[in-house]
Amino acid sequence: MHDPHGHGAPPAPPPGAEGQAPRVRRGDVRSALLSLLAEGPANGYRMIQEVDVRSRGVWRPSPGSVYPALQQLEDEGLVTGDESGGSRTYRLTEQGREHAARHRGDPAPWDEVARTIPEDRHELRQLWGQLGEAFVLLTHTANDRQVAEAKRLLRETRRSFFHILAED
Repeated sequence: MHDPHGHGAPPAPPPGAEGQAPRVRRGDVRSALLSLLAEGPANGYRMIQEVDVRSRGVWRPSPGSVYPALQQLEDEGLVTGDESGGSRTYRLTEQGREHAARHRGDPAPWDEVARTIPEDRHELRQLWGQLGEAFVLLTHTANDRQVAEAKRLLRETRRSFFHILAED
């Protein structure tokens, strides 16, 4: 249901838009973490950021998937974690390096996930991200006139989006 005030849950995707979210298979988080750690030690937050960058913004694994996977990899003896300065840095163990060497030629999991999004949808996501960056800059530096103009533009853009969706 359309909410003219912009409150509440977003509307359901229009027909035919289903399946446009990236498909992350079981084991992709684990593979991504092991691949990144094969390049050097890192903390969980840095690995989340790196997957986001390498997938070109298509896949940003949640802390709720990354940290349990890291714990499981530790339990299996593939990684070890060291506390330092309030952050836990992970690195591959010898067993983890052997595992990574066996999988060195495998496709990168972030590339596999990125391929699940059609190219035109990927570009749309990138444009949205760029708009978000501009918005953050505007909220920190704009004067009153610029804020008023940005609000006008956002209202007009929202109406235009709904106009596009109503065309079909």
